[in-house]
Amino acid sequence: MAIMNVNPTRMQMSKLKKQLLTARRGHKMLKDKRDELMRQFIELVQENKKLRDKVEKELSECNAHFINASAVMSRQTLDSSLMSSKQQTGIDVKSKNIMSVDVPVFETVSASPDEGDIFPYGFAFTSFELDDAVSSLNEVLPDLIKLAEMEKSCELMAAEIERTRRRVNSLEHVMIPRYEETIKYISMKLEENDRSSRTRLMKVKDMLLEKAHNYSDKNES
Repeated sequence: MAIMNVNPTRMQMSKLKKQLLTARRGHKMLKDKRDELMRQFIELVQENKKLRDKVEKELSECNAHFINASAVMSRQTLDSSLMSSKQQTGIDVKSKNIMSVDVPVFETVSASPDEGDIFPYGFAFTSFELDDAVSSLNEVLPDLIKLAEMEKSCELMAAEIERTRRRVNSLEHVMIPRYEETIKYISMKLEENDRSSRTRLMKVKDMLLEKAHNYSDKNES
């Protein structure tokens, strides 16, 4: 692990120790965030799978109803019956925050409160199979919108989990070891400098004593 390009001073070592402490705290917080995101993501994925299975079953039933309707009605009559719509449905888009991730919340908004407006045709020239098809499609619509909301939430949370995982790995395998190696290097360098300084001081002392009294501590002992 490469050390940082810094001056090996006590002030710099003190600064790095504070940065290392901050990095360790940040690493713990990010790990906790990643773990909680993973927990909520797994729960959301499980709910998403259940809802997807339900929607696929409902759509299969809708398709069966439309097949039955097309079997007893002409293609021209079927197309003209579904050409215009009495009821318009919109989506109100909001958001909620899950562990700093803004996920969407979709709510259906109907322009008409009359449930009968889901049928865009009169009943004189259509079959009950078409009524069943339209009713079943109207019932599956909220689930389809909810499924879109959950799948988008899963996508956003997966992206945030990946970003958090990279930051955790960067701190754990790069930044924290680099701080530790640099602090260790500075500590060894300072100890080496201290030993060198003591050696020089002892030599200077011996030289001064020998010059002043013509003897050294070694001879005296």
